[in-house]
Amino acid sequence: MKIIIQKAAMTHSKENGFVGNVEFLVESHKEAYEITLYSKNTKEWSYGLHFLNASGSEEEIFAVEEQLDESDEFFDQLVDAAKAALEE
Repeated sequence: MKIIIQKAAMTHSKENGFVGNVEFLVESHKEAYEITLYSKNTKEWSYGLHFLNASGSEEEIFAVEEQLDESDEFFDQLVDAAKAALEE
């Protein structure tokens, strides 16, 4: 599954830890996605995935969720994009 990252951001505070957002497209999917990432220590991440602008296909978002859960490389691309935005 090929993704195109459109925008990434991350903030850090003692109260909330690391909070990142990444807007991205998935090749052949109609709608864009946004993932929100949460971590206290940048080692273990929780996330919330949703459509960015308009609701899309349930099958497509389920496929992205499955890829996030099964592929460390796929998930790490999104985390790395958000972390890079923190460093800027």
